[in-house]
Amino acid sequence: MLEFAKTVELLGKSSICCCSDLIGFCPFCENLVAIWLLATKEFSPMLTLKNIAALDLESVEWDAGRGSVSGFGARRQKGASVTYVLKYRTAEGRQRWHTIGKHGAPWTPDTAREEAKKILGLVARGDDPAAKKIATRRAETVAELCDAYISAAEEGRLLTKRRAPKKASTLATDKGRVERHIKPLLGNLKVAAVKRRDVENFRDDVANGKTAVRIKTGKHGLARVTGGRGTSTRTMALLGVIFSYAEHQGLRADNPVHGIETHAYAERLRRFSDDEFAAIGKALEALPTAWPMALAGTRFLALTGWRRGEMLALRWEDLDIPNRTVFLPDTKTGRSMRPLSAPACDLLQKLDRLGPLVFPASTDAKRKKDDGNTPPAFDKPMAGFQNVWRRVATKAELPADCSPHVFRHSFASVAADLGYSELTIAALIGHKKASITSKYTHHADAVLLAAADAVASAISNKLQGG
Repeated sequence: MLEFAKTVELLGKSSICCCSDLIGFCPFCENLVAIWLLATKEFSPMLTLKNIAALDLESVEWDAGRGSVSGFGARRQKGASVTYVLKYRTAEGRQRWHTIGKHGAPWTPDTAREEAKKILGLVARGDDPAAKKIATRRAETVAELCDAYISAAEEGRLLTKRRAPKKASTLATDKGRVERHIKPLLGNLKVAAVKRRDVENFRDDVANGKTAVRIKTGKHGLARVTGGRGTSTRTMALLGVIFSYAEHQGLRADNPVHGIETHAYAERLRRFSDDEFAAIGKALEALPTAWPMALAGTRFLALTGWRRGEMLALRWEDLDIPNRTVFLPDTKTGRSMRPLSAPACDLLQKLDRLGPLVFPASTDAKRKKDDGNTPPAFDKPMAGFQNVWRRVATKAELPADCSPHVFRHSFASVAADLGYSELTIAALIGHKKASITSKYTHHADAVLLAAADAVASAISNKLQGG
């Protein structure tokens, strides 16, 4: 009781007790003060409809009394509407104002109070609902969500399964799928409003070619967006990752892509026939005006089964020609060691070392330096390789489905024809099945070198029409 009396004294609500000449309270008055304080606390009103109706402009009425929720209140600003709010502090001590909703169905003082209790429960577990609500407003549409995802990936804040940031080439592919397929079909939808049916329609529309288009890119560039089942499946995978990002950011409670069936990948069985190999060999000899490094790169793909990007990124410092080994620091499957066949080594040794890249772009050869004496750097990747390949394919009269990647399938197929095991073939071409053991290997062994020689020699013979 004495503590209540002291509290009242500190508030200036007491003076000299009427029953005593001393400053303070006598035991009798002390009990009266305590009863008054208890009654004040007990019967202070919680927010009611009456309070809401009487709320003045630019004012806040806080919940009070038994059953009240700390920080819960109602606020009227300039208009007639009243908004239920909750003021709380985060685990880091930051004060937040969280808007529960406007007065009116479904929000009443009672329903808003129950919602405030739930929110405070989340805050007690370390959550920050107000911050998440702000983030939701900043990424209201799927298009904005995609932009936020790409930005986070570019900054290296999103890691792949190998716990590394996405490569620039992967990001370029992701951007293309976002701009060509996801934004045109889903971009205007609210993130929180995307349903399973929307995603299923998206899958079918891309598969049926609804987003197929030809787009001019630059002065001479042309992007052919084809769509189809393969594109649909790959874009669905990206869409699932983007919505997982939305989950982690608190923008959605679920991922609408999960559980939706996609089209099976069509197994790529395309390989060059003997006649097509011979036609390619003749075409490579019949294009004297093409950039020599692009023609050499094409032949190198045929002799190694490498991915196009690996060939274009190859640097002289990665090669160990005396040991017929190459170490690629960054491939689709991580760091990769590859054996070099004798035909591939012969090709490399005949090339001029123009710069750090083995197969550089021709831009420096066509551009004069300002002082006229500085030699070209030849340090730019060959962006126009695909154009040279089209010239080769046209000259060889190849079907439209023949891309440089067919060299990879053809190399593996020739190796299989020669009786080599799946693991050996994986080691020759840098397939993911060989990545587990290759990181412990520092040079190609005799078995792999013999296999590389046999396959490359067979393909070299085919290119010569044998």
